[in-house]
Amino acid sequence: MQPTKQRQHASAAALAAMALGWALLGSAAQAQAAIATTPTIPTPSTSPPLTLQALFEQAWQRQPEAQSASLRREAAQATRNAAAAWTAEPVVLELATKTDRPGSNHGNREAEVGLALPLWLPGERTRKAALADAEVQALESRRQAAQLQLAATVRETWWAAQRAQADWALAQDRLLNAQRLAADVARRVRAGDLSRADQAQADGAVAQAEAAMAEAQGARDVAQAALAAWGVKAAPDLTLADGAESEPAVPGAMAPPAQHPAVADWLDQAEVARRAADLAAVQTRANPELTLAATRGREQASDRYQQTFTVGLRVPLGGGDRAQAKQAAARADALAAEARAAVERDRLAADIAAAVVRVKATQAQRDALARHAALAQGTRGFIDKAFRLGEADGPTRLRVELEAAQAERQLARARIDAAAAISHLRQALGLLPQ
Repeated sequence: MQPTKQRQHASAAALAAMALGWALLGSAAQAQAAIATTPTIPTPSTSPPLTLQALFEQAWQRQPEAQSASLRREAAQATRNAAAAWTAEPVVLELATKTDRPGSNHGNREAEVGLALPLWLPGERTRKAALADAEVQALESRRQAAQLQLAATVRETWWAAQRAQADWALAQDRLLNAQRLAADVARRVRAGDLSRADQAQADGAVAQAEAAMAEAQGARDVAQAALAAWGVKAAPDLTLADGAESEPAVPGAMAPPAQHPAVADWLDQAEVARRAADLAAVQTRANPELTLAATRGREQASDRYQQTFTVGLRVPLGGGDRAQAKQAAARADALAAEARAAVERDRLAADIAAAVVRVKATQAQRDALARHAALAQGTRGFIDKAFRLGEADGPTRLRVELEAAQAERQLARARIDAAAAISHLRQALGLLPQ
């Protein structure tokens, strides 16, 4: 009778240990389900988690458009200042000397100093200033369009990394659960409560979890390597912050905002082309020149020097076909840019409508999978209790554990998909990451 009592005490101790282990696992599962978007396991880190906004700003600083922006602004401002000058081109200084006896101070001698002042054509100065202002505005809109285009690529890389990190965290949690379950089954096999077949199935679950962990680790390493294109150094302790962006307000007509960078860029280019056409309409000839000259000369060595002044005007003839070709090309560029802006506006409207539908669908899927994960967690708790009481077998316990882990993974993916859908909607509306 004594060995039987010892065996009962050992079995009771094993059951108590197993209950404590699964209680801890249940707490870990609940903590895992509470993560809003990207489940991560807290690990010591020397740097704060990487955010989407920080990633975008770091990526933008590496772009040629960002590095050359200040110089382009200086060039545009210099063009605007040139349009405010008094002359169409820089003043020309003319120096000339004339003699009939080179190398000698005798005979006829004459020295001339003059200035040539290129004059504005009628209406040219104001139209050139308007063209310079349009170019300044187009430069800014082109920079914003480049930022938005970069944001699309950064967001795609970011959400791929978020999914990889979520899969890695869940795979790690699944492996931990499988190892603890296998350890509990091993103790119960030694106590004679379970068979070796149950032990084999538990060990098989550990092997599957290890394979899933290796796959998730590889995907996470690949995703972190993709971040290196934006200057992020891959590190074992690199973690991504919650990437959820605030859901924006959507216009009732599903139309892109009036100042959407992708549309404003083409509209500003069309405005530049129109201003260039207006300027070409008045630049039908080269600029006339006003010449002012002072001449000092003598006829013979014995004569006194005489001073004369000259005022002249040089007017070029018309440009003809060249001016017409320049004007027609500018108007064609304006028409093409306006048509491209209309096409881009229609594309953005369709993209916004699709993004709104996607946000609603992913949010509904997230809510449904949240309920499914909660039910899976509850079922796991019931089966765990039945398993400890000997009312459920090992295969059922393993199947329920796998279903619960899969439900957690689906929920984590659904949360990321819902956040990514909002991010895509913000992209369609022309909003940068925040």
